[in-house]
Amino acid sequence: MSAQTSDAVLARMMALHPKIIDLTLDRVWRLLEALGNPQNDLPPVIHIAGTNGKGSTQAMIRAGLEAEGKRVHAYTSPHLARFHERIRLAGELISEQALTDILDECYAANDGGNITYFEITTCAALLAFARTPADYTLLEVGLGGRLDATNVVATPALTVITPVSIDHEQFLGDTLTKIAGEKAGIIKRSVPCIVGPQPEEALEVIEDVAARHGAPLMAYGQQWRIEPDAGRIAFQDDNGLLDLPVPNLPGAHQIQNAGAAVMALRHLGFGETACEGAVTQADWPARMQRLKSGPLIDLANGAELWLDGGHNPAAGLALAAVLKSLPKRKTYLICGMLNTKDVSGYLAPLADHAEHLTAVSIPGEANTLSAADTAKAAQGVGMQAQTAEDVAGALTQILTTAPDARVLICGSLYLAGAILRENG
Repeated sequence: MSAQTSDAVLARMMALHPKIIDLTLDRVWRLLEALGNPQNDLPPVIHIAGTNGKGSTQAMIRAGLEAEGKRVHAYTSPHLARFHERIRLAGELISEQALTDILDECYAANDGGNITYFEITTCAALLAFARTPADYTLLEVGLGGRLDATNVVATPALTVITPVSIDHEQFLGDTLTKIAGEKAGIIKRSVPCIVGPQPEEALEVIEDVAARHGAPLMAYGQQWRIEPDAGRIAFQDDNGLLDLPVPNLPGAHQIQNAGAAVMALRHLGFGETACEGAVTQADWPARMQRLKSGPLIDLANGAELWLDGGHNPAAGLALAAVLKSLPKRKTYLICGMLNTKDVSGYLAPLADHAEHLTAVSIPGEANTLSAADTAKAAQGVGMQAQTAEDVAGALTQILTTAPDARVLICGSLYLAGAILRENG
């Protein structure tokens, strides 16, 4: 047994490539070959790409499969509090010892080769999945799709593309057409693909790629629909109508994510038990999550405290809709963002739903946008804004003038992760 920790191996892996992101599959194929090609020995794979909603959709599919008693592997990124969150083996987060051993094995097999952190850790996840019996494997794309390290399974059981919008332009392109082309790169020959709601130009690209690969499409608004109906949701596909509870994950956008998950489950042959489990039992932290314990809750002293990790303009729109739907209460934002994001595009939809924004830098994150720049962007879209040294300081400032406020900590999954580590 290795005496080292997973953190120690992960730290070594960070030094294997000068860039955090460098999209190509060549290094992944090389390491997978050295590991015996575990990607060929996985339980049936459901591969999920998209700009927004892919994590929530994966969580719902997993909840539905587990409601039927199925054992499910799941891979997601980034993690929030601990790296172990990325790898779920047959329903359970990977143990510290198993993670350390599998990372160490992959580090040795790589033999000092040039490879990014995400690439080598993805290979480790695939190796762990191949060695652990399960019924299904859920793979969430890290970035894009076509050149993502998860895109190595020749014939998945199913692919899913959630809504596509502008994000990561420096890697995927500066138009919806280019970004949709990268996301559609997960489509495989003759493998069915479920498509969530899309802008018209994105859907055209996805349809073209699917046609060239002979991949049957099941697209929102064509082969399936979902909508609120008298306090519940109504889902309809070619197999008929299904009446379901509203998703337990808050927000109108989660209804669309639920639709993609339900369509996936129905296509795989599962019935009402799985579909109801998908919408009632999904767990996905930092997506409009109500915080209920920890030091910040103690500090809040009766204020309502929420956490969300969305970070692009589409996420800002979705978050604004959630805030609008909540019982009326003065809402204050604590926001920290990365310097690679469209900060104004994210904040603009929130301007009409917040009394004030307090900007913070993301602790321990080299690519954080400064609190001053975040505050300036907020003022640019019409918000009153100030800065604070940290989230606790921001909360204290807010509660001084608004002790009964609703406070939303938002802007980045990295900020959300820091909050969950401190308040776990």
